[in-house]
Amino acid sequence: SPDLVIRPIQPVYGAQHPPLDPRLTKNFIKERSKVSTVPLKNKKASSFHEFARNTSDAWDIGDDEEEDFSSPSFQTLNSKVALATAAQVLENHSKLRVKPERSQSTTSDVPANYKVIKSSSDAQLSRNSSDTCLRNPLHKQQSLPLRPIIPLVARISDQNASGAPPMTVREKTRLEKFRQLLSSHNTDLDELRKCSWPGVPREVRPVTWRLLSGYLPANTERRKLTLQRKREEYFGFIEQYYDSRNEEHHQDTYRQIHIDIPRTNPLIPLFQQPLVQEIFERILFIWAIRHPASGYVQGINDLVTPFFVVFLSEYVEEDVENFDVTNLSQDMLRSIEADSFWCMSKLLDGIQDNYTFAQPGIQKKVKALEELVSRIDEQVHNHFRRYEVEYLQFAFRWMNNLLMRELPLRCTIRLWDTYQSEPEGFSHFHLYVCAAFLIKWRKEILDEEDFQGLLMLLQNLPTIHWGNEEIGLLLAEAYRLKYMFADAPNHYRR
Repeated sequence: SPDLVIRPIQPVYGAQHPPLDPRLTKNFIKERSKVSTVPLKNKKASSFHEFARNTSDAWDIGDDEEEDFSSPSFQTLNSKVALATAAQVLENHSKLRVKPERSQSTTSDVPANYKVIKSSSDAQLSRNSSDTCLRNPLHKQQSLPLRPIIPLVARISDQNASGAPPMTVREKTRLEKFRQLLSSHNTDLDELRKCSWPGVPREVRPVTWRLLSGYLPANTERRKLTLQRKREEYFGFIEQYYDSRNEEHHQDTYRQIHIDIPRTNPLIPLFQQPLVQEIFERILFIWAIRHPASGYVQGINDLVTPFFVVFLSEYVEEDVENFDVTNLSQDMLRSIEADSFWCMSKLLDGIQDNYTFAQPGIQKKVKALEELVSRIDEQVHNHFRRYEVEYLQFAFRWMNNLLMRELPLRCTIRLWDTYQSEPEGFSHFHLYVCAAFLIKWRKEILDEEDFQGLLMLLQNLPTIHWGNEEIGLLLAEAYRLKYMFADAPNHYRR
């Protein structure tokens, strides 16, 4: 039908190549007289695109039913829960600072309950997940051949790892609270959001995410039939539409998806398996042809991965990053694929203007970020102006990929616990997370005194060792900024 006709793929830019075409940006950057020409220190004037061509992307390795989020009970989360959580995080962090110095091993600048592969605290990086995995392998389960050593940035597991000290009383209490909520006849979704804001225990993350995304009903009696129906509906789409990927009007869409999939988390062996890449191709192609207003846009491929990892973790008890998915049954793989598709679709429903023509949602968010930073840290803002750094040149990717290219996947999963607990978490709250993230690096930013140095820093921020503690602090600061500025337009705008 005409509704399913896809426009040709439009050029899509990441942080490396932001959309600086004046036709797209003249209303967006009204006061800028120099869009493309940026002087480099001690060098002739050079455009940003010329600079970008000589700058490798930090992530590329040599590779050329619905809930009412406006309900009053939801809004009470802000003042009552998140502020308390923020205060607790900051208190815990201050306590950590007075502890004895950490062992000076390969993890000298890694958080205390973290570890680099091969270190004495190796187990620390790896347990957290139904959301990721336990170190103890499943019986009869084989890892990929040679078990490559995974760089720390690519480790999926977060800090509560097998081999770590036993779960604290507080953690056990939280887990029990989640289990009571999830098993009640009608899960209290407002209460579930409040409990999830500070992070969801790995054991219950898959079902919690399905509920928070609006994919799974609150009524426990309806869940099994809903899952069965929605999974069958997804594979009905596959039967109906997937063969059309080779038709002329869909070829460009499928070709771009096919090119992008191997670039998705290239350091993690899990995502380089042909079977996993086929799953991702199906999910993205079906989403694209069912959303002709945007079609497929580069960056959407990243948004599948957290859901895929979380739902895979229901069936895997060892490190997900090395797991061979051919060990799973067809039914398990079909469930993971369908659930990933529907939850990703729910997420994208709230931010689709990020991906329509000219990506107006992203441009508005980047402009809002610029205005916000000018209020909260005028020194950093003026530093960017002095060296003619446009926010679009680094923050486009932050919005397009929801910071997934700036953070390890384990951190994204923890971040999304909170995003799914916040009103408009992936859009409005994400703005404040980006502002807090930027100001986190203010010292490093102010130390750079030329355009090239600033762009190199902002595209390669050192988050390799980040885990739950750092994300907790980031979210606490983001909530503080939201509390201060979201409802104060005179402070927020120039």
